[in-house]
Amino acid sequence: MGAPAISISVVEQPHRAKRGAWRRFDWLLQLITVLLIVLGEVMIYSSYEASFAASGQPLMENTLFRQSLFALAGIVLSLLLAMVDYHVLVRLWRWVYLVALLSLGVVLGIGFTSFGAQSWVDVELFGVQPSELAKMLMLLVLSHWLGREGKGLEGAGPFLLSGLLIIPPVILIYLQPDFGTALILTAMWVCMAYVSGVRFRHLLVLVVGGAALAPMIWFQMDDYMRERIITFFLPGDDPSGASYNINQALISIGSGGFWGKGFMHGTQSQLHFLRVRHTDFIFSVFAEEFGFVGSLLLIGLFAALILRLFRIAAQAPDAQGRLLAAGVGAMIFVQAFINIGMNANLLPVTGLPLPLVSYGGSSLITTLLALGIAQSVAMRRGGDASMSLE
Repeated sequence: MGAPAISISVVEQPHRAKRGAWRRFDWLLQLITVLLIVLGEVMIYSSYEASFAASGQPLMENTLFRQSLFALAGIVLSLLLAMVDYHVLVRLWRWVYLVALLSLGVVLGIGFTSFGAQSWVDVELFGVQPSELAKMLMLLVLSHWLGREGKGLEGAGPFLLSGLLIIPPVILIYLQPDFGTALILTAMWVCMAYVSGVRFRHLLVLVVGGAALAPMIWFQMDDYMRERIITFFLPGDDPSGASYNINQALISIGSGGFWGKGFMHGTQSQLHFLRVRHTDFIFSVFAEEFGFVGSLLLIGLFAALILRLFRIAAQAPDAQGRLLAAGVGAMIFVQAFINIGMNANLLPVTGLPLPLVSYGGSSLITTLLALGIAQSVAMRRGGDASMSLE
């Protein structure tokens, strides 16, 4: 009779890993996140709330109070999510995908329109934007399909399959119409595909195909979308109409100079020349009050946040963790890049908020949930393990 077969497996020590998990929690990432939220609340007060009389205003209508509640709820939920093993979340990808599609379908049926897009569902005291939630949910779906070991990413099959999964939510978001969020979701998919090891030539085919479809997309756009693009190339064409807000944003940024005019001393925001100043154009308010130096510091905080996320991705224990952290980094980078770019008239206006800074509960909570998933990856990198014989 031969000797029994010996196999070696790695078994995680759950109690030791649990004790060491919070030591691997990325506290610097959390600190940067909180700093950006605090800066956002300071600017929301300066740009919007300070200009209204506090007397007689219901507390739940105070934007600063509401943003603080959203931030508190988002931070608590993100910490709870960080405690959950991200593998458990990824294994629920079918239900996650179904929830994403159903929520986007519901908003097209019963959602209300705000700023030209039917993107909101009314829930008691505030509106919920399902397209924001869909970005976070699709992180889990894509990490499952692109992060499975040994499925041959050298071929085009897995890449095309992940593309087929991303098409329905992108279309549903675009139909709201919300071109900016659809663009972020697409960019997030491309970044995750690249990180997963998809060949560059497959991504090049995607870019060429997108360029070929550009004329068709142009004629399918709503009038206001085409108007924003035309305004980008001809900012002086309609100074009191379509070009008004971007011109005011440029005046705000330019008048801030090197050091800025000081907190609550920005004329464009305090005198209400700049519209949607606490949401889409909050960066312009920040640049006017804190100048070039302050703007660099704000951009530096975003750069540090994104670098921490890609550091977590580089140290992730497996492909799924690497894709989740990189996907969160790509989501925040693309949205911040587009928002700051449109404030400086380097990109067309898309209506996207500045992550963690602009006013908005759906965007803030969703971003914090995504960061909670990234922290779940960080807490499970280099976990304690032991060798066992079977």
